[in-house]
Amino acid sequence: MIEKTVLDYLNSVLSVPVTMEVPKDPPAKFVVLQKTGSSRIDRLDTATIAAQSYAGSLADAAALNEEVKAAFDSMIELDAISSCKLNSDYNFTDTSMEKYRYQCIYVICYLEV
Repeated sequence: MIEKTVLDYLNSVLSVPVTMEVPKDPPAKFVVLQKTGSSRIDRLDTATIAAQSYAGSLADAAALNEEVKAAFDSMIELDAISSCKLNSDYNFTDTSMEKYRYQCIYVICYLEV
């Protein structure tokens, strides 16, 4: 499952916790992953993954977003990943939680074994 692969990888290289949902008692900085789409041609799967970087200030959320993008860019070192491309990133402040947030969207091509 690509979500688990990405989650485990990001947790191993980032300085903040990475989860699949917002924690009940969130730390000052954290990242939430969400798969927003997928496709398959032959055995090559493609997933669109959103990573939301939460922090206490807009500058900290933007800096964390840059750290997350660098981690995604290095994910190509995993054997199962054939490409990992940034689609977009932007300010995505969460007004309901009153938390600053940036979001980056990656398209990952991978071989599910």
